[in-house]
Amino acid sequence: MLVTMGRVAEERVQAAVEGLVAGDRSQILDVVDGDKPINDLQMDVDNRCVTLLALHQPVAVDLRFVVAATRVSADLERIGDLAVNIAETALRYIEHRPIKPLIDIPRMSTVAQRMLTIALEAFLERNASLAESVLLEDDQLDDLNGQVFRELLTYMLGNTQAIEPGIDLILISRHLERIGDHATNIAEDAIFVTEGRDSRHGVGRR
Repeated sequence: MLVTMGRVAEERVQAAVEGLVAGDRSQILDVVDGDKPINDLQMDVDNRCVTLLALHQPVAVDLRFVVAATRVSADLERIGDLAVNIAETALRYIEHRPIKPLIDIPRMSTVAQRMLTIALEAFLERNASLAESVLLEDDQLDDLNGQVFRELLTYMLGNTQAIEPGIDLILISRHLERIGDHATNIAEDAIFVTEGRDSRHGVGRR
C-alpha cells in the first residue's frame, strides 16, 4: 500500500506541474478533484499498523518499521495535499498571460519526484545508504526554490502586472520544496528503521 501511495502521490505532482506548463485546465482539475484515493490508502495503512501493534506486538526492527510506516503514510498523504495546492494555484496562474518560460519549476518537480521515489525505495528495502542520497538532494531543491524566488521578484519589481501570477509561481515553487522535505522525512525514517539512527534535523547524519 505504501508503494501504491507513493506512485499515486508522484503521479499527482507530475500531473499538476504538467497541467501548469501546458495550461491544461482539465488536467489540473483532475488533480484538484482526485484526493480521495490517497486519503483512503493512508487510513488503510494506519489501520493495518494499529492491528499489527495490537495483535502481534512486534519488537526491535519490526516495531520500528511499523511505527515508521505510519509516519511515511502521513508524509505521502501530505504530498498528495501539496499536489492539490499546486493544482489550485495553477488554475489561478493560467488565467493570466505567462510572465516567463517555466523552466526551473519543472526541474524542481523532477527532482522532488526523484527524491520521493528513491526515499520510498530506501524505506521498503531498508537501505540506509540510498536514503542518505536523498538527504543530499534536498539542498539542490532548496537552491532551485531560492533561484525561482529571486528571479520572480525581479519580474514583479519591474512590472506590476506580473505581481499576482508571480506570487502564484512562488507558491508553487514553495510547495515543490515542501514535497522534497516530506521525501527527506521518508528517507530519515528509512535510516531509522535500518540502523536505529535518528537523522532528523541533521542529527546523526553521516
